[in-house]
Amino acid sequence: PVAGQAAQPQTRIGIVAGHWGNDAGAVCADGLTEAEVNLNIAALVQKKLSDEGFAVDLLKEFDPKLNGYRAQALLSIHADSCAYINDQATGYKVAPALAGTQPERSARLTECLRQRYASRTGMPFHSSITPDMSSYHAFSEINPDTPAAIIETGFLNLDRDILTHQPERVAQGIVDGLLCYLYNEPIDQP
Repeated sequence: PVAGQAAQPQTRIGIVAGHWGNDAGAVCADGLTEAEVNLNIAALVQKKLSDEGFAVDLLKEFDPKLNGYRAQALLSIHADSCAYINDQATGYKVAPALAGTQPERSARLTECLRQRYASRTGMPFHSSITPDMSSYHAFSEINPDTPAAIIETGFLNLDRDILTHQPERVAQGIVDGLLCYLYNEPIDQP
């Protein structure tokens, strides 16, 4: 953002901490859970965006507030499997909401996140987008005018170090992507 540029107080962002309040999500052999990793990162994102002047709702996986939820953007934060799959099971994924009336805005939100997250974290994009991502349950619960996306911040096996020891960097990558979208910053065409 331009120096001195302030966010309008009514600009609302929804951040879903994946699995929070519902289940553990992926569970590692040592007991680390996807839910705790997601909540840690989501809480950092909330704080950073609040510090920028945005109204930020930190939402549970099946939060009652998701029904008809209205915001400039909604992002659900998740992490991928703890299991060792293969050496290619590293990197992040991001997918737009397929439901809703704002597909071009959800696509732009996704592209902003894809480019800014990669730039901040140095992580590769992993192209295995699943139907569980693009048809994520919250996308059909929120107001259809709310642009939305889901991010898998990395794999809890090969990307565990950055997800657990550098959560500020991960959160800043997400914030960079959201600010790119909210401030309509230029992006490279995919």
